[in-house]
Amino acid sequence: MFQELVGIAPWTVIFTLCNLALTMFIFKRFLWKPVQEIVAKRKALAEAQLTEAAQAKEEALAIKSEYEENMAKAREEADQIVAKAQKTATSRSEEMLHEAQEQVAEMKQKAEQDIALERKKAVNEVKDEIGSIAMEIASKVVEREIDAQDHEALINEFIKNVGEAS
Repeated sequence: MFQELVGIAPWTVIFTLCNLALTMFIFKRFLWKPVQEIVAKRKALAEAQLTEAAQAKEEALAIKSEYEENMAKAREEADQIVAKAQKTATSRSEEMLHEAQEQVAEMKQKAEQDIALERKKAVNEVKDEIGSIAMEIASKVVEREIDAQDHEALINEFIKNVGEAS
């Protein structure tokens, strides 16, 4: 009956089943455990790599945040240095401007003193010239008697000489 249904002899089915059981026993005994160990090792390796990757990511994020903090500090220090340099430059330019103004004031005072001195020299020269002209007129007056026309001529000559001297 079984033979007719399947079309295979019963001893073939029993032999096939025994063969299958023996293959399963050998597979389980010699291959299942090593395959399971390899799979477990690979799984552990993959988990270790994932853990290492997560740690590396955390370290990278920590390094990145430290880098950003350092950059912020560096920018702040650079801003302070620039502000200090600007302050120094401003104070130095104010000092230079003050020094220049003092020098200009000194030069102006010296020029005014020189002008006053030259004016005194010129006035003294004019006085000397006037004095010598007056002496000439007096000597001419003493030499001769002056009438109104001579007196007017001497005055005109004196004025002409003073105009030429200046």
